[in-house]
Amino acid sequence: MMKDIKIKLVSYSEEEENLRSIRKQVFQDEQNVPLDLEFDGQDETAEHFLVYWQGKAIGTARLRFLEEQTAKIERLAVLKEARGKNIATQLMEAVLDRAREKQAKQAIANAQTYIQRLYLKLGFEPMGEQFTEAGIPHIKMVKKF
Repeated sequence: MMKDIKIKLVSYSEEEENLRSIRKQVFQDEQNVPLDLEFDGQDETAEHFLVYWQGKAIGTARLRFLEEQTAKIERLAVLKEARGKNIATQLMEAVLDRAREKQAKQAIANAQTYIQRLYLKLGFEPMGEQFTEAGIPHIKMVKKF
C-alpha cells in the first residue's frame, strides 16, 4: 500500500496532458490499443480522476453517466511502476463514491478480464459473456448500490 497518494476529481481541460500521458503509456504503449479507440471523443463530457504520488500523476479513471442512474467507469489505468500497491482499488473506491454522490443506482465497467478480481473485490458481478475489445478480452461488470 502506498502512502501519500492523493486522488482528485480533475478538469479534463486543465489536466488533459497528464490524463492522456497515463492512458497512452498503459493502453497504447503496453497494450497496443489504437489511438482512435482510446480517445473516443467522450473525454470532454466525462468526469476524470487522477492519482498523484509524490506530486506525480500515476493513475487515472473516467466516469460517465449513460443515463441518470447508471454510471460507467472507464479508462482505469495505473502506470507500470505504481502497480501492485492497491492504487487501482483506492481509485475505484473514489470513483464509486462519486457515482453514489451523484445518485447512481448502479455502476458498470467493461473490465479487462485480467483485472476482473479487482472488480469482484469491490462488489461488482460479471454479466454476460466475455468479449474482445481492441484485441483484449473483457467482461462487463455491474455493481448495484
